[in-house]
Amino acid sequence: MTERIDCAVIGAGAVGLAIARRLAIAGREVVILEAEEAFGTHTSSRSSEVIHAGIYYPTGSLKARLCVAGKLALYRYCAEHDVSHKRIGKLIVATAPEEIEGLNEYRDQAEINGVNDLELLDADDIARLEPEVRGVAGFLSPSTGIIDSHGLMLAYLGDAEDHGAALALASPVVSGAVTRDGIVLDVGGRESLDILCGTVVNSAGFHAQAVARSITGIPPASIPPTHYAIGHYYTLTGAAPFKRLIYPVARRDWLGVHVTVDLGGQVKFGPDFAWIDRIDYRFDETRAAAFYEAIRRYYPGLRDGTLQAGYTGIRPKITGKGEPAADFVIQGPREHGVRRLVTLYGIESPGLTSSLAIADYVADLLEH
Repeated sequence: MTERIDCAVIGAGAVGLAIARRLAIAGREVVILEAEEAFGTHTSSRSSEVIHAGIYYPTGSLKARLCVAGKLALYRYCAEHDVSHKRIGKLIVATAPEEIEGLNEYRDQAEINGVNDLELLDADDIARLEPEVRGVAGFLSPSTGIIDSHGLMLAYLGDAEDHGAALALASPVVSGAVTRDGIVLDVGGRESLDILCGTVVNSAGFHAQAVARSITGIPPASIPPTHYAIGHYYTLTGAAPFKRLIYPVARRDWLGVHVTVDLGGQVKFGPDFAWIDRIDYRFDETRAAAFYEAIRRYYPGLRDGTLQAGYTGIRPKITGKGEPAADFVIQGPREHGVRRLVTLYGIESPGLTSSLAIADYVADLLEH
């Protein structure tokens, strides 16, 4: 027997939960289908937990627009819902004169994106703000912050459930079909069933492409390829030497390693970047030497033996090695031709920061 529901949101990461919340508050009957045994087990729980300012993203991109709007909405939401967060700020640092051009490019792009609060720093300013950091010039981004991502997802889920949404864990979408009456989803798990959905939002993260390919009637040409990139995070033993996040200017010969400080005061370095061919969270401890070298460019006081293996995160990419980085891809009926369907692909950083704005964007696609 096929059950009928109004709306299915596939995927219970931060973005899927934000979408479910938005639709439930609008009065929709929402069921959230999550393949894992808990919500937010992949990208949403393996990030740097940074609230990004929106500095780097290309002009007019969804990443730029939704990050800046999402940041403002997220700070308001956290304050109103007692979600732990802190606007600690970020230093963007040039460690050599040849990096200043890149620093200026960041400033110019930030202004285009509507981030107008960057404060120019010289070497003395950097030393005053962060005595352990070495740099010849930099910027302070005061609107960058940190957040408890699990607490945020709990708040989103609580809001959604308070407005009638239901979360179904261990409920993978196995297949489906676009029909005249809606989209039928074959949901597996302990008690498999078919559900006829008036609306479907595919926010399945790593598995969004596989889910889309399993639904007959979604044009294959509308589904981008799937790629994975892993990033490692090391933690620092001892007292935190930084009060803020530290981001070095990227160089062509060096992928900068960022400093993040979590709400408990733990300092983390990362992520680095490497292409992988499958989802595998194992930590490669041979990367330590490269981390020490990269970090000492701006933190020369880093002592041997003080880095410890932390965790890894994997980004759902839609472009591969040697290809330009892609924007978020959020498709409505105009793009794929299927009524009452929205699909999201490549929702990596700054997806957490952008989550409330993404939810508004999806709701708008469904209303028009």
